[in-house]
Amino acid sequence: MADQFDVIEAGERDRRRPIGLLVVLALLGASVAGLILSRGPEPAPEREPPREAAAPIRSLTRLDSRPNLLHPEADEKKGTARIEVTFPDGVRATVRYPAELRLDRLGLRPFQGVWVDDEFRQLTAPYNGELEITRGGEPIRSFGDNVTLWPRQAGSGSFGQVLLFAFGPWRMAMYDRPPGLGFDQRLAVASGVRGRVTGDGHLVLSGAGRVRLAAPGDTERGEPVGPQLWFGGGATDMVALIPTPGCEKTRGLPRGVRGRGHPVADVCRDGMRVVAMGDDAFVGKALDGIRISVK
Repeated sequence: MADQFDVIEAGERDRRRPIGLLVVLALLGASVAGLILSRGPEPAPEREPPREAAAPIRSLTRLDSRPNLLHPEADEKKGTARIEVTFPDGVRATVRYPAELRLDRLGLRPFQGVWVDDEFRQLTAPYNGELEITRGGEPIRSFGDNVTLWPRQAGSGSFGQVLLFAFGPWRMAMYDRPPGLGFDQRLAVASGVRGRVTGDGHLVLSGAGRVRLAAPGDTERGEPVGPQLWFGGGATDMVALIPTPGCEKTRGLPRGVRGRGHPVADVCRDGMRVVAMGDDAFVGKALDGIRISVK
């Protein structure tokens, strides 16, 4: 039985089909010839103006990875530079130093010790900004408009999760450590740590509620934890200015300065301790030449 889609011709072919086909082809040929004759020469195509290369799209992560530093404007005269600074407790000072130290170019960051109830923590400014904490990921939770909680960082030793604070352009990190802060303590820190940015870009911090900020001269486990300013960081030379009433000698060094494999030394004058890290020449010039006048 033939398949239902087979076609079977029966009877004699229709002789009119070839004639009709010839007529159609002739009409089509005439139409095409008419179109060709009616068209004039085509104008030369206009050249498009050269286009500028599109700017590469930068992700939010890249935009937020700028260094977390302030570069104060320096006034330089006869090899001596002068900058105006504000410590995290709001105390203003003038810093004079040999211009070759380039403290203004190194940039400064604030440091501040904090107690919530009886638990001590540190507020530090990550040198590479929030990317140093977030790694381009997502926070665990938010504790308000400007405070987020981030996972423990790989290689951070005994340190745990991180509270990240945003105060204007500044990013301040609080690394947890044993015993960890409870949920209510994190809420207290998030609401109790206040920050404002001065007109010239410095960060001033204050505490409220269950939060108390360390004062000049306070120590924790032998380290100075009061308000400080750190110049430089990473693999560069570094200087820390630490208000120390009475210049009482504190043997410990700030955690952010020690353990980097470079010579470190310090000196204290007029209630201000200067800690310098770098090569021997840099350290010597910093300790000999830096002078701070508190206003």
